[in-house]
Amino acid sequence: MGSILPVVLISAYNEHNSKGTMANILIIDDQLWVREFLVEELTCEGYQVGAISDVKSIQENLTVSLPDLVLLDLYLDGIDGFRVLSDIKRREPSLPIIIFTAYDTYVDDPRLSQADGYVIKSFRLDELKQKVADVLKRKPVPLH
Repeated sequence: MGSILPVVLISAYNEHNSKGTMANILIIDDQLWVREFLVEELTCEGYQVGAISDVKSIQENLTVSLPDLVLLDLYLDGIDGFRVLSDIKRREPSLPIIIFTAYDTYVDDPRLSQADGYVIKSFRLDELKQKVADVLKRKPVPLH
C-alpha cells in the first residue's frame, strides 16, 4: 500500500453522544471535488475539518485520532477499497465503516459484510448524513 491516497479527517461534535464527546470521522476518497464537497457540507453542519493526503496516514489517524467512523470510497487511485476496508477491520474490528461510492453494483457483494453501511454518492447528502448519525448512535461509547 505504498501509493498516495488523499484522506480527510473530520472532527465533529456528535450530537447523538449523550456524553458530549467529539466524534471523529475519517473520510477516504481520491477525488478532490468529492472531498471538497464533503468538507464544505460538513463544515456547514458545524464540523471541524482538517486534511491529510497519504495512505500511510491512515494507520496514524486510526492510532492517534481514534476515529469513531470511517467513510470509504471503493474506487481509489492505485489501491483497492476492499483491501483498505479489510486492513482497517483487521486492525480495528469494532470501528464502523460506511462505504460511500458512486457505484451501486456492490450492494450484494459479500465483502461488504465488514461494512456498517453502503451509501451511493450524490449531490444530496441527506442519506449519508442520516447513515452517519445512525451508525454513531449505535457505536458504544468507550470508557476512558
